[in-house]
Amino acid sequence: MSVVPLVTDAEAEANPAIKAVFDDIRETRGSDFVNNIWRALAADPAGLKRTWESVKSLMATPGALDPKTREMIYIAVSVANNCEYCVHSHTAAAQAKGMTPEEHGELLQIIALAASTNHLATALQVPTDPEFQAE
Repeated sequence: MSVVPLVTDAEAEANPAIKAVFDDIRETRGSDFVNNIWRALAADPAGLKRTWESVKSLMATPGALDPKTREMIYIAVSVANNCEYCVHSHTAAAQAKGMTPEEHGELLQIIALAASTNHLATALQVPTDPEFQAE
């Protein structure tokens, strides 16, 4: 259960700031669907706008990474952060962008492997090889 009320379409219609963001979400995605994260964020219209603009600039604007890869990265980070909502929503988005069951399975195996080896490296306090130092 959300700790804030989810803003309905009728409530959004009555608030121009929320309506503008919901309309942009619909237009950008080419869908009438506004998912619950945006409805919850609408409890703070300024925060809703700021978050949508950030998400839109990275997830809905062409860039070096293709949309499916972006969604798969989002899945990995969501798993690492234990965000059930984001795991589900971005898995659905990645599937809609063409992620196959085989890709999903491999992604989950890579996430599990990275988590395991990250924990080992942290526990062992392994110093980074000079050759790997980012400059």
